[in-house]
Amino acid sequence: MGKIFHIMGKSSTGKDTVYKKLLEREAGRFRTIVMYTTRPRRDGERNGVEYFFVDENRLREFEAEKRLIELRSYHTVQGVWHYFTVRDEQIDPQRYDYLVIGTLESYNGMRRYFGKESLVPILIELDDGVRLQRALDREKLQKHPRYQELCRRFLADEADFSERKLEEAEIGKRFRNDDLERCLSEIREYMEKWR
Repeated sequence: MGKIFHIMGKSSTGKDTVYKKLLEREAGRFRTIVMYTTRPRRDGERNGVEYFFVDENRLREFEAEKRLIELRSYHTVQGVWHYFTVRDEQIDPQRYDYLVIGTLESYNGMRRYFGKESLVPILIELDDGVRLQRALDREKLQKHPRYQELCRRFLADEADFSERKLEEAEIGKRFRNDDLERCLSEIREYMEKWR
């Protein structure tokens, strides 16, 4: 039986970079699960790569077909955005190891669906000041920066990744991303325990 290695952390901790580097350095070991969202696509994002970008009608179809693994909804300054994982042709956890990126909430949803023994959490952490500066720098590059949403997300992370919620999810091991190479090395060493 395969494992689902689930990378998560507050916004701008470097999850995407860690995810991409692990896929590059562990070429062939992992399959990926691309999640779905109803939020607008950011500049440079590609459908089917960062997310499958769909509308609310398609989300309702997945619900009616009972294909949702987990669903999260966020009230943003631009309206409600949904993020979710669909049981589709991407996923065969009986045969393959997967590397996914998501939130604590998506981790909990996938753990309920697939079972605790199938999920391996990888929590990325970083100083809040560094995170905020990274988020601001990234948002400035957007054609239409959404600073209000950046602030909402930053503040929501405090509740979403509270110590109580991390304890309830039984997440103890954490990886500090203030030195990318060291962080990657520690994660790869940790992942070897699950081979």
